[in-house]
Order: sequence, then structure tokens, then C-alpha cells
Amino acid sequence: MSHTTFARRALAGMAVLALALMGLLVGSNQFGDGSYAPKLGLDLEGGTQIILEPRVTGNREVSPEQIAQARDIIVQRVDAGGVAGAEVTTQGGRNIVVSMPGTPSKSTEDAIRRSSQLQFRPVLAIAAGSPQPAPTGSASPSPSAPASPGASGTATPSASPSASVPSANPASPSATNNSAIPGALTTGTTSPSPSATPSASPSAAPSPSPSPSPSGSASTPAAGDPLSLEQITPELTAQFTALNCAEDGALDDLVDDDSKPMVTCDADGAAKYILGPVVVSGDKISDATAGYQVGPNGQQTSRVEIQLNLNDEGAEQYADVSKKMVVLQQPQNQLAATLDSRVIVAPSFNEAILDGNASITGGFTIDEARDLAQQLKFGALPISFDLQTREQISPTLGSEQLRYGLYAGLVGLLLVVLYSLAQYRMLGLVTVASIVAAGLLTYLAITILGWSHNYRLDMAGVTGLIVAIGFTADSFIVYFERIRDELREGRSLESAVATGWNRAKRTILIADGVNFLAAIVLYVLASSSVRGFAFTLGLTTLLDILIVFLFTHPLVTLLARLPFFRDGHRWSGLDPQKLGAVKKTSYAGRGRVTTRPPRVAGGEGSPS
Repeated sequence: MSHTTFARRALAGMAVLALALMGLLVGSNQFGDGSYAPKLGLDLEGGTQIILEPRVTGNREVSPEQIAQARDIIVQRVDAGGVAGAEVTTQGGRNIVVSMPGTPSKSTEDAIRRSSQLQFRPVLAIAAGSPQPAPTGSASPSPSAPASPGASGTATPSASPSASVPSANPASPSATNNSAIPGALTTGTTSPSPSATPSASPSAAPSPSPSPSPSGSASTPAAGDPLSLEQITPELTAQFTALNCAEDGALDDLVDDDSKPMVTCDADGAAKYILGPVVVSGDKISDATAGYQVGPNGQQTSRVEIQLNLNDEGAEQYADVSKKMVVLQQPQNQLAATLDSRVIVAPSFNEAILDGNASITGGFTIDEARDLAQQLKFGALPISFDLQTREQISPTLGSEQLRYGLYAGLVGLLLVVLYSLAQYRMLGLVTVASIVAAGLLTYLAITILGWSHNYRLDMAGVTGLIVAIGFTADSFIVYFERIRDELREGRSLESAVATGWNRAKRTILIADGVNFLAAIVLYVLASSSVRGFAFTLGLTTLLDILIVFLFTHPLVTLLARLPFFRDGHRWSGLDPQKLGAVKKTSYAGRGRVTTRPPRVAGGEGSPS
């Protein structure tokens, strides 16, 4: 492929990239909630400040270590949504102050202060979320009364993604259309006969019928085992019977103790449960990712799932409990996943799980699944928080400082343009065109990132953009000076462009690599106020490489074929005489004297 063909294809590729970004920006405005202007940060636009107060019961005290740990987790949750420039501080060693740009949604506020501790608890009993009238007048639901909302078993998603609830038959509360945690948990298994199933409304001292184990022997959890029904005390029975999940604040007084059984509801209040103690805690989750489930044929489906990876200790605990539960009957073979003390899914086992990989699917959207995965990944707050105050705050710097910053950028840009024209004459226009192209791509990238990843441009980010002008100009200067050096050696312009580029691109890549490494270190180690600078520095460094390789060099390659530049016009900036190109005199034989450029290995002018 000739240099000219490559140059044309590179310029065409750059044009396609720019048009694609423009189309994405227009589409985000026409079909989404995008904007044609970049989003501004807290210091330039203002935003919302919320103060979170720890929720304590009785005489409990909140320690400074708990507040510090909660603040670190909230910082991770806020930053997970993008480089938004939010600030998280403590107040009086007790409250946590979160300042976010713009007006965050209620779901965002809830996600920040939510405990988000995913726990795995065994199901001991299950019934409908609201009390059902019994024909005998008893408070316990009769076998003929429906114990769950419907046969479909699919709950409507709420702020916390809800999951499917068990079967409508109280005598056989099997999981219906529930997700697997992990895939070996059955969905819609065949229910055992009512005579072999514990009652949905437990008695003071239930005695479950023994269930056959694979070896043919009966398997009943021993006293003290988290799976044992002997944990269901009369107090739990009364609490379970009286609980009405449809009432507002039904779980406000719930005490979630990991080592004790509890009575709770599912996420939408359609079913209520008696759950045993925690058998696998949420801090054993090493990673959580959200995406679309892959079907048995390897094709991606429309079903949203959250993939959980447990650490070694969690995997061992999960394997142990799954081996015990797989031989039990309904509902004792169901393992409930609770989030903030509510059941989000409670499917049953059909085989033991030994690898520590879990999967949660349910009635939530991909955005809800991603939010939940982020909360689970970054950990649970050591304490729960209530919203104390919420108020709008004004920008700390304001539009005047932004205007001054833009003025500084324009002055710097003007100085670079004037220097380029003075030093390189018409070749300096390539610098101007390259800076304009880099500015266009930077604007498109920042604006699209504001729509897709909630990126907000603060004053530190504006500073990074201004500094990037100098970095971009450095790349052009290195390239142009290499071309001039080759012309001084006596090469033709086309040869000088090709040879100069081979030498200049190494220097450009090394310089940009150092800048990008510095941006990564700043972004990882610095506070949120400096991350904006680090982000724009890294972004513009990548765009500089893109512009030099796909715009500047191809453009110079095509210009080198034009007579104005090829013949070294005095205003082209590439006049060999003005550059001081040296010609050497040599003896050619038979009384003739010729001039030729100095010998350059592999270049023009070397003797054949």
C-alpha cells in the first residue's frame, strides 16, 4: 500500500469516527436525556447536599471507625457512576455529608445510604405477605387459602430489584420461575406432597417429616443447625402470623442479627418468610458484575442477571450448606438471598454447588442490576443511615471562574497558532487544523461521557484541557522538526516526510506514554478534586495520539505531493535553502564535477 493510499484511508477513518460521535451525540439528545453541552461539576454548577445520620437503636454508639469505613464505601459508590466530582466528608465525627452536582434522583440517594448487605439465609417457612382469612377463624392460613400472589411468581421491580416468590400453594411452597443462585438452583421444581412438607404457618415446635436423602436414609437438620426448624419459637410464630408486609413500615422495627433467625418480607411485600441465621455473609463476595444471561445454546438472552464470585471461605461455606439443603424438602431446600433484610430471591437447590460462583436473576432492569452489582462489589455500610437534611447548594467557583479559565485557554491557543505560523509559515496551518480536530473530538467525547457515564467537567478538568494544548503542540513540533532535519540532509520532501515520521513517532509515543502514566497515577491515588484533571489529561493524551497518527501525518503526506510544498516555496516553511540544506561537491570522472547531498544510509543521494 502506497503512502498516499494509506493517508487517504486514515483521513477517511478519522472523518467516519467524527461523524459517528456526532451521530451518537444527536441521538442522545433526540432519543435520550443527553445535552449538546458538557455537564458541569459541583464547583461550576452547584448541586445538592445531603446529610446522612446514623441509625442506632437503644444505647448503641457509633464509633469513629464505623463512620470512616462508611465514608470510604460511599466515596466508592459515588465515584462508580463516573467522574462526577462529588464530595463526601464527615461532620462532627458522626454524620456524613455528600455533595453531588446537579439534582440526583431518589434512587441515587437511596443507593448511597443503603446498607446493601447481601446475606444468604435458609428458608424455614413461607406464607403470603398479608394475613389471609381462614375458614376456621384461626390466625394461621389454611391449606386452601392462597399463600402467595399468583402462579406467575414474578414480582414488579422496585428500588431494590425484586425477585420471584414461591408457589401459590401453601402446602408446597416451591420456587416458581425463580432465579438460580447459582445455576444449579432449581426453577419451578415439582413440589413434594403436602404430607411431606412443613406447614407454611409454623407451629410452636414444628416437627418436619424426614426427607429421603440420595442414599435412602432420612435427613433432618440437628438442633443448633441453621437449617433446623427447632429455631421457630412461639415468639417467632406470633411475629410471623402478625406480620403484614402490605403495611407501610412493616419492617421498621426489624432487628437483623446474623446469628439469629428472623421474620421478614420479600422486596415487594408479596410474601413473608421465617429465615434461619446467616450461612454465607455478604462480605464473602469478592466480585459482582451485571449483564444478560447466556442461554444453554451459548446465545445471549434478554434475561438480566448478576454474577457473584465468592472468596475461598465463602465458596467453602456455600458448598457445605448446599450439600445439606439439596436433600431437604420444600421450603427447607430454599436458600434466600436477602438485601437490606428483605428477600430478593429464594430458589431451591437441585444439586450441590462447589465452585463458589453464584447468579441472581429476577424482575429488574439492566440499570438496576448494575447499580446493585456496584453496591455489592464495594461492600455494605457498617451501619444504616437516615436522611437528615437535603438542600440545594450554589457553585463554589461559578461561571466567572469558568469564563476566566476559557479565556486562558483561548489565549494559550492563540499563542500556539501565532508561533506555528511564524515558525512554519503555511505548514503551521496543519497545526491549526490538527488542534481544531483535537478540540472537536475532545468536545464530543466529554459531552457523550456526560450523558453515558455522568462525567462532569469541573475547574480541574478545564485546567487539564488547557494543559493539553501544549502537549498537542509538542507532538506537531517534534514531527515538523524531524522533517526539516531530513530536508537539511538533502532529501526530497516526500522522502523527508516518510523518514522523519519514522523517527518522530517514537518520540511522540514515549512522551504521550509518560503523560498517560502520570494521568493514571493521579486518577488512582488523588482525591476527587484532582481526578477531573487526571481524567482530562489522560483523555486528551489518547486523542493526541489519534490525531497525530490519523490526521496530522496523513495530511502532511498528501501536502508533500503538492508543488507548493514539494518545490519548497519560500512561504511553505519547507524551503531547503532557508533551512540551510548542505550540498557536497564530488568528482564524477572525465573532468566533470557534480553536487550531491551527503550520503544517508538507505536514502536518496547515496551512490548506486
